[in-house]
Amino acid sequence: MASVRRFVQDEPALFKASQEFVDAFAGIEDPVLSVSRRANGLNAQIAWTLLGTVLFQDRSHSEIARLLAAFYAKFPDDALWSLPVPSAREINAVVVGTFGSRNWSLFEHVAGIFWSVGLFVRHHPDLMQWAAERKPEEIWRDFGEIYFMGKKSVRPKACAAIYRLLAPAPLGLGVKSKAGRMPPLPLTMGARRFLAILGPARDTGFADMEPEKKQSLANTYFAALCKEIPYRSAHALQFFLEIGDEDFVCREVTRHCADCPLYEFCDYAQRRE
Repeated sequence: MASVRRFVQDEPALFKASQEFVDAFAGIEDPVLSVSRRANGLNAQIAWTLLGTVLFQDRSHSEIARLLAAFYAKFPDDALWSLPVPSAREINAVVVGTFGSRNWSLFEHVAGIFWSVGLFVRHHPDLMQWAAERKPEEIWRDFGEIYFMGKKSVRPKACAAIYRLLAPAPLGLGVKSKAGRMPPLPLTMGARRFLAILGPARDTGFADMEPEKKQSLANTYFAALCKEIPYRSAHALQFFLEIGDEDFVCREVTRHCADCPLYEFCDYAQRRE
């Protein structure tokens, strides 16, 4: 497997530029939290973060943010979990109204996800207390109650949800929980691209690595980029070459690639003679 230590030693300029990229993008708001923070009170914010995390699949950051905003406008705050629950027709209409069609891999499951998150909240009506009484690994176990949160050993959505809840602001909601071992750091598509293109896996075929080795490499490199809070690295790198409203999110943020710390190293940079 690629050696993070050797990569850092062999590529000091690229590694420093990568740290600067993390610093520049760590303050960019997560698309799920950008909507869930609108909810009134931490309890509702937790609930909406869970919904957004499960729905974040096969759509761009901006599309997911628009969908969650549309859901929140239609079913604000505790309407997510209050009875009677919305009908599948009402829920699906929000998706079609946002995306303009039913063409989404998750479409047939959206109503079930919505209802499942609501049921989870009704089972744990005080989500702040629920989190405070549990270690991260126990939160992980409880997330098995939510439809489409994942059942396998890796469970990336469960990882993402835990970090969105427990990480300090602005990276997360800063929810308090018992001390315990945190799950693997979220490995987003943006972070995967980064590791494969500009990270320690660029010469070793990241796509062909076993999932466990990909995760191990990511955890190690995220910690190398930001030893104090490795999640800052995972959070920031999700924006690398991710599709935004009109261009890559990283390019939309910097306005022009020349202002990006990775300009000299990224083959996707827009260079003018």
